Amino acid sequence: MIVTFKKASPRWTAVAVVFLILLAAVTLTAVDARRPAIGKGDITNELPPSVQMQFMRPDQLEAAARKFPVVYVPFGLIEWHGRHLPLGNDALKAHGILVKTAEHFGGVVYPPVYFHNGFDQKTFVPVLTELFQRLKKTGFRVIIGVSGHNVQGQIDMINQALKPVTADGTAAGVGLWEITLSKSRESGSDHAAKWETSNMMFLYPDLVDMSMLGTGSLAPNMKAPDGIGGLDPRKHASPEVGRQNIELAAEAIGKKARQLLKSLQKDKRSFNLKSIRPGYWWLI
Repeated sequence: MIVTFKKASPRWTAVAVVFLILLAAVTLTAVDARRPAIGKGDITNELPPSVQMQFMRPDQLEAAARKFPVVYVPFGLIEWHGRHLPLGNDALKAHGILVKTAEHFGGVVYPPVYFHNGFDQKTFVPVLTELFQRLKKTGFRVIIGVSGHNVQGQIDMINQALKPVTADGTAAGVGLWEITLSKSRESGSDHAAKWETSNMMFLYPDLVDMSMLGTGSLAPNMKAPDGIGGLDPRKHASPEVGRQNIELAAEAIGKKARQLLKSLQKDKRSFNLKSIRPGYWWLI
C-alpha cells in the first residue's frame, strides 16, 4: 500500500510549530521539576552567614523571605555524645543541614534552639508556639522545625506547638528529624556512632577528636562508659559519609519546604509583611 501526503498549508504548519514549542516547554519544565536542587557532590562544609538569621541585615532578611518565605528552626540539646564529639552535636547537626537547605533552596535559618522534650511541656510548648507565631508575623508562610535529637517526643513537641500557628490556613509547618525524609542506606542517624560522627567530621572537623576513643573495645548499646549507640565510628565514620548524609537530608527537607508552600492557597504563598523595618517589624 502506498500512502501519499498532501503538502501542509502555511496555516497548519504554523500551528504545528507552535504545538511543538509548547510541548518542548512542558517537557523541559517537567524535567526541571525532577532535577534535584542539590547535585551529588555539590555541597561544601561552609555555612554561609547569608542564610543565617542572626547574621543577616534587615534588607537581606526581607529579600530572602520575599523570594522564598520559609524559615527553618533547628532543635537540639546539650548532651553526652561520646568523648570525641561536642556536647551540642544534635543542634549543630540540624543547623548545618538546614543552612545547606537554605543555601540551595532558599529561605532562612533561625539560630539553634537548645531545649528538648524533657522540659515541662505545659510550660515549654506555649513558648515554642509564641516563637512560631512571631516568625509567622515576620511574614513567613512555612515553618519547619528540625530536631537533631532523634526521639519522638521532640517531634511531637514541635508539631504540637505548630498547631495553633497553622490552624487558620495562612501558614504551613511541620516537625521533622533531620533524616525523617531521607532515611536510607546512605542517610541515617545514631548516637555518637557512624552517622553523627561523620556529620561532625564533615561540618566541624576541628571539633572532633577520634583519639579520645582509644583503641580498645567500645561498650555496646549506649552503655557506660562510652555511651555510643551504633556502628563503631573508628571503623565506619568519615567526612564523605557525613557529606552524603547531609546532602540527602538537605535535599529532602528543601523539597518538603516547596511542597508545604505549594499546599497553601495561591494568595497565601507570598511574604506576608509590608516591610522589615520599624513601623511594621521590630523583633522575634
